[in-house]
Amino acid sequence: MDETWGLTQMTKVEVVIGGEDASVVTDLFSEVGATGFTAVSNVSGLGHSGYHQGRLLFNDRNALVLLTVVLPAARTGALLEGLRAILARRSGVLLVSDTWVSRPEYFQ
Repeated sequence: MDETWGLTQMTKVEVVIGGEDASVVTDLFSEVGATGFTAVSNVSGLGHSGYHQGRLLFNDRNALVLLTVVLPAARTGALLEGLRAILARRSGVLLVSDTWVSRPEYFQ
């Protein structure tokens, strides 16, 4: 792992997906060995299918969710493969970027 400024390089994966599909993504996070993730419900944004407001209409399954996970690069390939398969059948956005963490043992 590359260390810069006393930080360790890892990969951050962010997925915006409908609330009804969020559990499929979080299950995949667990399958690839992620030790945790962050979920932000009621996400707003403009995309191919128009503007999505973040307010809750009826329940959390009708809203968009932003799921973020940080992993060592060695686990990223399996996660991306699984996410691409999920997003081939469901609407969503996948973002991948390098990130640096101060406590890499939290993400092993």
